[in-house]
Amino acid sequence: MRTEAAKRVELVFSLFDANGNGVIDSHDFDLMTGRVLEAAVASDAGAKEAIRKAFRQWWTTLATELDANGDGVVTLDEFRPFVLDPQRFGPTVSQFAEALSALGDPDGDGLIERPLFLSLMTAIGFEEANIHALFDAFGPDAEDRITVATWATGIEDYYAPDLAGIPGDRLVGAPAV
Repeated sequence: MRTEAAKRVELVFSLFDANGNGVIDSHDFDLMTGRVLEAAVASDAGAKEAIRKAFRQWWTTLATELDANGDGVVTLDEFRPFVLDPQRFGPTVSQFAEALSALGDPDGDGLIERPLFLSLMTAIGFEEANIHALFDAFGPDAEDRITVATWATGIEDYYAPDLAGIPGDRLVGAPAV
């Protein structure tokens, strides 16, 4: 796994551990889902249900694939070596990418404005400066918007263990200069 991907794994674990107790469990996904839905006030019921399903699928996949001892929690040691495995997590990541990027486009014009992107990513737990760096890396248009497809692809790339130098790397901190 590339160094950049390893950093992404550590960050994802800390975000998934929404209550900060050092492990990931189903309650963490309930918390994160609630925060994201609060930020998505303008989204329709279908988009909200899609993100609920995507978060539930994340937990189901993690619990099924990574909870080695069956205790109902996923530790960092269980999480670290496997979470970026496209064979195990590719469909879950794709479902999440589609649901989250669609949630960012409540008016259905195919574009995501920076303020809503910021709200959704903050609700997930990313740091504001890193969110802005990511949005800028996606190459917003003159009206400060990115496409739904750009964000969905960016989410999928974030979970790819062999990729480096991707926009998502900005979420783990400023790139080295």
